[in-house]
Amino acid sequence: MTLLGLLEREPSHGYDLKRDYDTYFGRGKPLPFGQVYSTLSRLARDGKVVISEVEPGVGGERKRYIITEVGATEVESWLTEPVDAEPHLQTVLMAKVVLALMLGRNAEAYLDTQRDAHLRRMRELTEIKRTGSLVDALLADHGMFHLEADLRWIDTTIARLDALAAAVRP
Repeated sequence: MTLLGLLEREPSHGYDLKRDYDTYFGRGKPLPFGQVYSTLSRLARDGKVVISEVEPGVGGERKRYIITEVGATEVESWLTEPVDAEPHLQTVLMAKVVLALMLGRNAEAYLDTQRDAHLRRMRELTEIKRTGSLVDALLADHGMFHLEADLRWIDTTIARLDALAAAVRP
């Protein structure tokens, strides 16, 4: 949907879409070129984009993609629907704690290590906020708020480890 939205903004080549995606949305996780082109192929197959022109390029033909009315309608619908509020009831963090307790291992030590990793990432995000653009700062805020919630969960879980151990051990 993000690529489709970028195409609504302006017709683009796949390379330009990847560059814009990575600039605005791909912080720390750039979009692979293969994913860009496979997505564009599916969007074309489904009638959401069309190829407006083909021009020679350095490594082959360069196709410029244009969003169709069907694609623009889908972007409009997507932008007006809320994102599912994911409660994260099944997480790797919880699974590791429960398994450590089931296996008689030190869950508190794992949680302390995890807290250190979260705090390290929060320092990195703070630096991004300090030195980056507004887009960078808002993405860093989003990540920091999630990490803060995890840290509260870690503290709560450590306080309840004995009760949790009793609940998960046979």
